[in-house]
Amino acid sequence: MEGKRRHVVVVGGGIAGLAAAWHLRGRGEHLRVTVLDGAPRIGGKLHATEVAGVAMDAGAEAMLARRPEGKELARLAGLGEELRLPGTTKAAILSRGVLRPMPEGHVMGVPSDVLALARSGVLSPAGLARVPLDHVLPATRVTNDVSVAAYIRARMGEEVVDRLVEPLLGGVYAGRADRLSLDATMPRIAIAARSERSLLTAAREIAADAPKDAGPVFTTLSRGMGSLPEAVAAASGAEIRTGVTVRELRRTENGWLLVTGPVPAPETVEADAVIVAVPAPAASRLLAEEVPRAAAELARIEYASMAIVTLAYPREAFPRPPTGSGYLVPAVDGRPIKAATFSSVKWPHLAESDPNLVLLRCSIGRIGEEAVLQRDDAELVALAMAEMVEVMGVRGLPRDSRLTRWGGSLPQYEVGHLDRVARVRAATAEQPGLALCGAAYDGLGIPACVATARTAAARILDHLDPTGEWQDSTDSLTKG
Repeated sequence: MEGKRRHVVVVGGGIAGLAAAWHLRGRGEHLRVTVLDGAPRIGGKLHATEVAGVAMDAGAEAMLARRPEGKELARLAGLGEELRLPGTTKAAILSRGVLRPMPEGHVMGVPSDVLALARSGVLSPAGLARVPLDHVLPATRVTNDVSVAAYIRARMGEEVVDRLVEPLLGGVYAGRADRLSLDATMPRIAIAARSERSLLTAAREIAADAPKDAGPVFTTLSRGMGSLPEAVAAASGAEIRTGVTVRELRRTENGWLLVTGPVPAPETVEADAVIVAVPAPAASRLLAEEVPRAAAELARIEYASMAIVTLAYPREAFPRPPTGSGYLVPAVDGRPIKAATFSSVKWPHLAESDPNLVLLRCSIGRIGEEAVLQRDDAELVALAMAEMVEVMGVRGLPRDSRLTRWGGSLPQYEVGHLDRVARVRAATAEQPGLALCGAAYDGLGIPACVATARTAAARILDHLDPTGEWQDSTDSLTKG
């Protein structure tokens, strides 16, 4: 292979796959990169279209601002000047039919201040009285990974789980607190569970340690996060091929063979190395023959489906203009809407596009609630409209609406997830020239996906060029 221009194929054109292609860029005389995606467009769950003439995200609408990977990738793809900060991040909880403020100082829903919790009114008197018992209860022994609900319920009671923690986790994972891993979804709380007797004390210490001048938690792009994939693809210099589904992945003497195309007329692509950047079920199928141990573990990762209804109302439709960023809904209340975001309040640049509009998004669907998503599009839009009438007193019809379905879109980090990922990586490490990245491993957010892409690209570069002679030492993201 000496002197030959190496070929890396990235399977999957979501943000993880595109970021991996970007991290491989700049080795033109040594390396060519091809991204294959079965969908008609790149970007995966990052996609923006117009609603009432305003470009709005149909999928993820923001990324963490306090992790650098996403922002840096946006800047290096030429979108630095398009980064925007939220106007407000004040959210509410719709608990027992009333909008109530999130208690100050919480850590992913875990209260750190009983008085602030009492002022919020989220819990019932009995639920509130249960929380300070955490100070006097004996230690809850946590040696292995446990569910979020099991630990927090033992320390603070059922209502903290149902009305605070689960709505927040539901907003991120569309998951259930009694199945989600404490270690994987709330790592700082998990560390405290093994070292502190009192969860209230631990939460207060975690809240106090939070940087006071770190700025907003989230950021977005002026044309939506959906503008990021195209920019990254263009900056990567990779060949991007959509509408190409990879059906098989086989080891060869010198690398890998990818089988694409329809079953009756298969096509093949040869590669020196492969990065698999597709969801866990698809990755499992691709790895079944060559890496069966990894495939078996990936097949056990469940995914939740959801839908997002975007509505554009005339401002006068609201008796009182919304003032916060939105609200979350506890699953225990049995409502079909799990969250609502007042997009034009949260993101002032959207309001500037048309000051006479209120733009909002309603999320529908949690793991185990697939039945509601089986309703037709018109019914789901009607559910969101009815929610706005009941909760916000909206009068009249929206000027425009959009429904986006995301089937099997959110991996569930269930108990034992970190060990499962470690086993996947151990099995994959035995295969030279193969790497994995994406949302199934170390976090669902864009920065976490970009971080897995950087690691995958570094693994491939180390395999193809173990001496480091033609790796670009100026690539801070790959080397960082």
